[in-house]
Amino acid sequence: MRVPGLIERKRNGGELSPDEISELILGYARGEIPDYQMAAWCMAVYFRGLNGSETHALTDAMIRSGETLELGKALGRRVVDKHSTGGVGDKTSLAVGPIVAACGAPFGKMSGRGLGHTGGTLDKLESIPGFRVELTIDEFVAQVKEVGLAIIGQTGNL
Repeated sequence: MRVPGLIERKRNGGELSPDEISELILGYARGEIPDYQMAAWCMAVYFRGLNGSETHALTDAMIRSGETLELGKALGRRVVDKHSTGGVGDKTSLAVGPIVAACGAPFGKMSGRGLGHTGGTLDKLESIPGFRVELTIDEFVAQVKEVGLAIIGQTGNL
C-alpha cells in the first residue's frame, strides 16, 4: 500500500476501498504509518468527507485496531449503557449508573476526560480520594458482576 497515493486520491475527492482504509488504520495502529501521513489523510478527509462505505470501513478498522470487550458475553446477560453528547451539564452518568444498577441491570461504562474548560466524568470521579478509573478488564468485569456498576477510562489498547 502506498500511503501518499491514498492521501492524494482522497484529497482529490476520490473514494478509498474498505481494504485500503482498513490497511491505513491498522498500519497506523501498528506504528507502520508515520503521524505526518495520517495527519495529511485526516486533513483530506476533513475537506472531502467520507461516504457511507468509507465511514463504515473506518469505524470497523478502528474497532479492530485494539482489544474489544463484549461485556454482555463476559457477564452472561444483557448490559446497559448510556451515551451523551457531552457538554457543560454532562453529569448524567454519575446519577444514571447507580439508578440502573439498583434496578438490577448491569451498567458497565467507559467514560472520557474533559476536552475543554469543563471536566469529564473521569475527571469528576478522580476528584474523589482513592477512586480508581484505571481498572484492568478483569477488574472491570468483576466489579460489574459484584456491584452491578463500573465506570472506567479507556486503556492503551481498549
